[in-house]
Amino acid sequence: MRILIKNGTVINAGGRQQADVLIDGDRIVALIARPTDGSAIADKAGAALLALGADETIDATGKWVIPGAIDSHTHMELPFGGTFAKDTFETGSRAAAFGGTTTIVDFAVQSKGKSLQEGLDVWMAKAEGHAVIDYGFHMIMSDVTDETLAEMDRIVDQGVTSFKLFTAYPGVFYSDDGQIFRAMQQSGKNGGLILMHAENGIAIDVVAGQNAAAGNTDPIWHGRSRYPVFEGEATNRVIRLAEAAGVPVYIVHLSVRDALDAVREARDRGAKAFAETCPQYLFLSLDDLGNGFEGAKFVCSPPLRTKDNWDELWTGLIKDDLQNVATDHCPFDFEGQKELGRGDFRKIPNGLPGVEDRVDLLHDGGVVAGKITPARWVEICSANAAKIFGLYPRKGAVAVGADADVVVYDPNRKHTISARTHHMDCDYSCYEGREVQGGSDIVISRGRVIVKDGQFLGKPGDGQFLKRELAHWVRKN
Repeated sequence: MRILIKNGTVINAGGRQQADVLIDGDRIVALIARPTDGSAIADKAGAALLALGADETIDATGKWVIPGAIDSHTHMELPFGGTFAKDTFETGSRAAAFGGTTTIVDFAVQSKGKSLQEGLDVWMAKAEGHAVIDYGFHMIMSDVTDETLAEMDRIVDQGVTSFKLFTAYPGVFYSDDGQIFRAMQQSGKNGGLILMHAENGIAIDVVAGQNAAAGNTDPIWHGRSRYPVFEGEATNRVIRLAEAAGVPVYIVHLSVRDALDAVREARDRGAKAFAETCPQYLFLSLDDLGNGFEGAKFVCSPPLRTKDNWDELWTGLIKDDLQNVATDHCPFDFEGQKELGRGDFRKIPNGLPGVEDRVDLLHDGGVVAGKITPARWVEICSANAAKIFGLYPRKGAVAVGADADVVVYDPNRKHTISARTHHMDCDYSCYEGREVQGGSDIVISRGRVIVKDGQFLGKPGDGQFLKRELAHWVRKN
C-alpha cells in the first residue's frame, strides 16, 4: 500500500517544512520538499518515487503532518486497590489512536515473590492479539532480590530496557534505598534505565492515617496527605542515589515545584536526571478533589496540586527541565470502582483516564496559548519519548526510513471533551465540557489508516510488540 500525503506542513522536533510524504508499506520512503515559488520539484529521487504512483492520496492542505504520538506511561488492565484499571489493551489503545497516539509503553508488573519474567509474560499475553497500535513495556520491580537483580539482564535482552521502582506504596510496590541503589547499580551494568515513582510513602502513610483517624475521609484528604515536600524529598533522594551509582534516572509523573526544583538543581550540576509530567498536573488542581465524594474522580498519585504549580511545570517544559509529557493513564469507573473508597480516601483506586486527550490538551494549552512552539509540542508528545526509551529513529519523527506512524492534524478544529464522546472505557472525563482547539483527522499506524474522520478502521492485533534499544540518548545527554 502506497500512500501520498500532499500539501501539508510537516512538523518534527527540529522544525517545520512544506513537504509531501510518501509511504510505501510500513515505512516512510520519501519527504519531497514543495517549492514555494512554483518551480518544479528539485528532488529528483522524490519525483521518481512519485512517478510510480500511490494507491491513496491524502490532501493535507491547511493541516499539519506530525509523527504519531508516543505515550510512554500507561497502565492497561492494572490491578490496583482490589480492582483493575478499566481499559484493556484493545479499548485503551483504540482510544489512544483516536487521540493521535500510535505507540504506548505500558508497565508489566512483577508480583512479590515471583520472577520478572512471569510478570512480563502475563502482560505480553494481555496485549498480544488485542492492541490496535504498537506497544512496548517497562518492568515494574516490586521485589528486589539477588535473583531479580540478575534477571534484569535477561529482561533487557528481550527489549524491555527500563525498570520502575517506587518510594511509595509500602507493602505493595515500595523499595527501600538499598534495594533502589542495587537496582541502579545493575542498570549500570546492563544499560537499562531506572524509572522512579518518587514520593515518601512511609511518611505519607503516617499523615494519611492521622487524617483518617481524625474523621477526614473525603477525597480531598488524599491530596492534603501527600505533601509537596514528600515528593520533593524523594525526588532529590533517588537522584542522589543514581549519582552515587553513576547512572541516569527518570522521574515519572512529576507534579509539583518541590520535585521540579530537585530535578533542576541536579541537571544544573550535571546529573543525568530526566523527568516527565502529565496533563493532569498542567490542567487540573487540588480544587478538583473537593466537592465531596465527586472528588474521587480526580484521585491519582502523586495528587493534583495547587494551581500555582501550573506555570512552574510549563516553565520546566519550556526550559527542558522536563523532557516529556505522558498520561499515567489508569482509568477506573466512578460507579463501582472509585466508590470502593467511599468513607475512606485511602481505599479509592488511584488513577485517571487521559490517553485520548493528551495531544489535544497540550496543543490547546501549549501551542494555542503561546507557551510552546509546534516543534516543542511534537518533541514532548513524541520525539523525546522515542529517544529516551530506545525507539528513535524508528518512531518519533516524520523521516525517511521511519515507521509510517503519521498523523494528519488539524490545528484549527475545535471540539469539546466529554465522556459521552470519548473512546476510553471509563464513565467520566476529567476534562468534561472543556473545549480544545486541534484534533487528529487521520491517524496512520505503520502504513495503515486506522482512524479517519472520526471512524476507527483498524482491528485488534494490528499492534506489534516493540523490542526497544538501550537508552543511549539519556546516557549521552
